[in-house]
Amino acid sequence: MRYFLEIAYDGGRFHGWQVQPNALSVQEVLEDSLSKILREKISTTGSGRTDTGVHASQQFVHFDTAQQLDLKHIVYRLNRILPDDISAIKLYLVTDEAHARYDAFARTYHYHVTLHKNPFKRHFAWYHSKPLDVPKMNEAAAILLKYEDFTTFSKVKGDTKHYRCNMYKAHWQQEGEELVFTIRANRFLRGMVRLVVGALVDVGRGKLTAEAFEQVIASQDRSKASGAAPAEGLYLAKVEYPENIFETSL
Repeated sequence: MRYFLEIAYDGGRFHGWQVQPNALSVQEVLEDSLSKILREKISTTGSGRTDTGVHASQQFVHFDTAQQLDLKHIVYRLNRILPDDISAIKLYLVTDEAHARYDAFARTYHYHVTLHKNPFKRHFAWYHSKPLDVPKMNEAAAILLKYEDFTTFSKVKGDTKHYRCNMYKAHWQQEGEELVFTIRANRFLRGMVRLVVGALVDVGRGKLTAEAFEQVIASQDRSKASGAAPAEGLYLAKVEYPENIFETSL
């Protein structure tokens, strides 16, 4: 049987989601915990990868087992043995064909910028001491929705076959002492959101106009992108699936 597990994590001490040699990953810790509880080797497939230091307030994985699981009890046991920076939220029984990565039709990321120095936010937001022009940042962010090819905002290395994404939303809003950027698309390229945020903050600082920002996108030239925003401000916030793949939930 196939199960979907919804989790959240503070990515600060992890080298990203995906298992890799000689580095601690969220996937490694989760698979070890599931394997201990179920007393069999469990392999997971995530809805997507997060890079080193990036957080997730909602991430989904799927795994297979012949066991019929008590959904609530497994979540309870997982949270007993998972470290404090990873939380199991819900476990779902899904159809055998359901796939955590390929069935997701939209993903949403949030990026947090704090405008005042706050020691309690230093691992969870990008501190920016100078004022930012939010209306100009939103003028530039709206331009993203006109494009599908985001080669400019992709890391050079990787196994990406194409650089097209369907962009549904890109918008900044102020929440107290923070600016929160919300970006929603069917898929994202490796490192894309942090590169987009870096360029938009340059617009907010007056270093880049909205027109120049559009020229950067249209150029499809990675060398023209601004520097990437720091990892600690980025969160995978929502992963969306067709409702009919879920059979049973908590």
